[in-house]
Amino acid sequence: MATSKTATLTIRLDPDLKEALRSAAQVEHRSIANMIEVLIREHCLKNDIAIEQPKTSDKRGER
Repeated sequence: MATSKTATLTIRLDPDLKEALRSAAQVEHRSIANMIEVLIREHCLKNDIAIEQPKTSDKRGER
């Protein structure tokens, strides 16, 4: 199931850091935005920072 992206984040990076991010994303066949999301999730998991999951309705079995 695809998730809905609803927030925009604009950041300024050192050009060398941006290029490293682009390279890392390319190696993993990810977009830059997805690479940033993966890095944030990994950091939060490593540091016991909870990420609230969006509430979804389970419509299986409903007609």
